[in-house]
Amino acid sequence: MGRRVTRAAQQERALRITRFQSAIAELESHKNFFLSQGELAPEGAWVARYQVKQPKKVYWYDKLQADKPTFIKTPPAQSLSKYKHLGKAGSEDHIDSVMAVVRRSIVSDLQKTIDSLTLISHKLILQKPC
Repeated sequence: MGRRVTRAAQQERALRITRFQSAIAELESHKNFFLSQGELAPEGAWVARYQVKQPKKVYWYDKLQADKPTFIKTPPAQSLSKYKHLGKAGSEDHIDSVMAVVRRSIVSDLQKTIDSLTLISHKLILQKPC
């Protein structure tokens, strides 16, 4: 015969489940906020600086770079590239890309946390009371 579960233990378990649900809802709200702020950079993409040397001058440019071909090349070649030229630091494309990478990172981390808390809460819900 199993142990009897006290009312206090049942209430504590219900309270823990409610805390998980509240935390997950708050994280989902944060994730939705960042998703509404603009485009997310593709997974595996980052902003990189590179240098172009001319005979009398050195230029610095930025690019959005991915670990696999992701970005559509300009016409007429409609193939994919691992690079997207962003121009000089501080250009609109540069800042938009930096923000897109940051948003992707935040949303990804929030989703991992949501998944983790959801898994734990489901285990708690399915767990037999002790």
